[in-house]
Amino acid sequence: MNLPAGNVDQKSMSLPASSFLLLCFFVDFFSPAQSYLLTHCEPVNETVSVEKDGCPKCLVFQTTICSGHCFTKEPVYKSPFSSIYQHVCTYRDVRYETVRLPDCHPGVDPHVTYPVALSCECSLCTMDTSDCTIESLKPDFCMTQKEFILDY
Repeated sequence: MNLPAGNVDQKSMSLPASSFLLLCFFVDFFSPAQSYLLTHCEPVNETVSVEKDGCPKCLVFQTTICSGHCFTKEPVYKSPFSSIYQHVCTYRDVRYETVRLPDCHPGVDPHVTYPVALSCECSLCTMDTSDCTIESLKPDFCMTQKEFILDY
């Protein structure tokens, strides 16, 4: 169809414009950079395990740990003169609880103390209370025979 110069056919323009808007929506909605879709750093219930040398059984129970994503940036250009600090989800406030491992050998203290998350924050990793490795073991991993505490 030939139109005089200066006239625009509205029907022919609406389809490409709507397709463009739809494309923009899908790119924005499914973008991995949409951090609001990720769970933020917060206390969560998790099954964990504790064990120690001299005790033949691993105790598995539920407690509260810190888990979730923290917003972080990494520069494209890395200078040898600047440090990069990555924030991880870690404990802000904790209380400590103690459990007794079953069937420990004589002379072995059967008690193990572990942190319980009361609140969490995005901060630098503290190796004393957090596992900051790239690939860590699952929290309920045991080297020895498992024994479960069922009364949470």
